Amino acid sequence: MGPTIAPVQTSSGMPSSTTVVIVGGGIVGLTAALTLAERGIPVTVLEKGRVAAEQSSRNLGWIRKTNRTPEDVPLAMAADRLWQGMPERVGKTVGYRQAGIMFIARTAEQMAVYENWQQSVKDYVPESRLLTPNEIAQQVPGGQGVWAGGIFTPSDGRAEPTLASSAIAQAAMAKGAVIVENCAVRSLSLATGKVCGVVTEKGEIRCEQVLLAAGLWSRRFLGNMGINLPTLPVVCSVLRTQPMEGPTDIAVGAPDFSFRKHQDGGFIITQRGALDAPLTLDHARIGLRYLPTLRSQRDALRIRLNRYFWQDLMLPRRWRNNRISPFERVRTMDPEPNPDLNNEALTNLRAAWPVFNQAKIEQAWAGMIDITPDTNPVIGAVDGVPGLTLATGFSGHGFGTSPAAGQLAADLVMNATPLVDPAPYRFDRFK
Repeated sequence: MGPTIAPVQTSSGMPSSTTVVIVGGGIVGLTAALTLAERGIPVTVLEKGRVAAEQSSRNLGWIRKTNRTPEDVPLAMAADRLWQGMPERVGKTVGYRQAGIMFIARTAEQMAVYENWQQSVKDYVPESRLLTPNEIAQQVPGGQGVWAGGIFTPSDGRAEPTLASSAIAQAAMAKGAVIVENCAVRSLSLATGKVCGVVTEKGEIRCEQVLLAAGLWSRRFLGNMGINLPTLPVVCSVLRTQPMEGPTDIAVGAPDFSFRKHQDGGFIITQRGALDAPLTLDHARIGLRYLPTLRSQRDALRIRLNRYFWQDLMLPRRWRNNRISPFERVRTMDPEPNPDLNNEALTNLRAAWPVFNQAKIEQAWAGMIDITPDTNPVIGAVDGVPGLTLATGFSGHGFGTSPAAGQLAADLVMNATPLVDPAPYRFDRFK
């Protein structure tokens, strides 16, 4: 099971009509709903399971600009500003702290990646600075690792995934949004080719606009409409320690581990250099689009043919409105954590900072992430389906950029001036 999420009391019924329906109750859909509700626009969020029960509560909680693609940095910068104001905006703590993020390198080749990134975004993120091994030792004392150097961005931060989505959902409802859990959307209703509503397992809702923010499930939802969204799944395994003394409040990412302080005094740890990549039928269909990524990150992917292949194969890819959809068959994607990867992470971390020899594991979990070929999300309209906007494919970056991504999606849905230039996120770039 995933981490325990702060409880949210959602609506027991759903309206017959609204202005905007958001498909998916993850953090991006919720921030979009909050933005729309603040603007006085009727909005209903429909979630097939429970709010934020998948990757929105299972991620690492990092909020960073560092190492994002240059075209994605403006969205991350906007997210920084919005995260800072989020506690006041929602009236609750979201665990936000701007303690900085540090990435460290073992080799000159790894260090060159950070040097090149810093040069590419120096006009956007001037406070990011390269570190010497001595500076790493000063900021994160007690280490025994041998480092070539690193990069540190003090304006990066973190928040708590188990608190943030719930607080945003409650604030959205207080401002007029309707959120309905355990209500899967099976398909769109169209009139003369334009969105006029959604068909759910509990009936139809009329609406003017639909925002699809269904994460991992967006590809299957669109596939039923004959629309090809290129995303493939990877699984990140995570562990949380019991409260303990640690070397720093800075979040640290090394080539083969990462750690950051948790609100309860423990640490969130993962094997940053490895993700499970379960094979699916989609690898045969769209895998060629990922060859550049595979060549550059082959060592980081643990490609596996396991039971997920058969589970995925058994879920229908086409269905009718009056039939049970895949989203009702799997309410929550709950992959098992990989103990080997978690043990690797902890072993590598202990060798670098021996203080973690005292660490005791409190919990382990895993989350499934939808990855696009260029690792940037899709935020924008779908040509040929007026009234349908996407906010999906966040490739593991959704939590950190969610306040800005949700606001950008809301801007585009309502044809308002966009928060940032949406061009890097347009859907048609994959054509």
